[in-house]
Amino acid sequence: MSDLPGYLVHRGLSALFGLLPEPAVRAVGRATGRALYPVAGRRAAMARRHLRRILGPGVPDDVVDAAARELFASYGRYYAELFWYRPRRRREVLARTRVDRLDLVEEAKAVGRGVVFAVAHVGNYDAPGIVAAELGLPLLAVAERLPNPKVTEWFVATRRSLGIEVALTGDPLTRRLLRHLAAGGAIALLADRAVAGRGVEVEFFGEETLLPAGPVALADRTGAPLLAVAPFFAEGPGTEVVVRGPIEIPDDPDRRVRVRRGTQRLARVLEELIGTRPTQWHVLQPNWPSDPGWRGRR
Repeated sequence: MSDLPGYLVHRGLSALFGLLPEPAVRAVGRATGRALYPVAGRRAAMARRHLRRILGPGVPDDVVDAAARELFASYGRYYAELFWYRPRRRREVLARTRVDRLDLVEEAKAVGRGVVFAVAHVGNYDAPGIVAAELGLPLLAVAERLPNPKVTEWFVATRRSLGIEVALTGDPLTRRLLRHLAAGGAIALLADRAVAGRGVEVEFFGEETLLPAGPVALADRTGAPLLAVAPFFAEGPGTEVVVRGPIEIPDDPDRRVRVRRGTQRLARVLEELIGTRPTQWHVLQPNWPSDPGWRGRR
């Protein structure tokens, strides 16, 4: 029963936001995020810490604070849009989604080995899946299993209603992912945070940390093209999905070396993407060994 209140909150917010027009959804989401920032405690402090790393040590504190407040507004918009989505709004969402370098996706699809999308935690993570399905690339997204199983089920059902299949961390995944790629589908993996505390050691925004090995390892094993994706919010309605790549896997006889060096290459592309709009980077957890509470395993 302890899981039920959180689930009912999500269902209630989904019902409420589903009644609102899209401009109101954006406005309410951003306003709610801004309102939560002053009481967000450790998450707000972590947002400032990450933004300081990206913006540079010489940036004044008030600028970093304003950027963190804007980040919370962006995060509020993400949840508001997720609560607002309905299958009947699919065409509307597609009409408001622009893809920068769509040709890269079409060329990757033409290879015939599936496509691996390494996605940054920016903007609206669900928009690329809707676009991929429209292009004939059925998307299987790997998502974090949340502490509340009922809320996890709600997220899975919501994304499935948008045409996105979901595999959860902690489940046996490898065979399912390989089968999906072999069938010509696309895999989406959030690539800028080692969710399970494990990964490949790379330098990321000036400090060594761990990033997931999955995107590069899958591409290396299957020959599927690896594309970096950043689904930024547009200034107004909709999403601008920025695509970069394909990320080349280094030629080395040792697979572990290929994966490590390939992940470092991916990290550089993610740095460039995130750095263009850092206030949309929704990572509020410890992400480097120097962050308080970091639990990664080197």
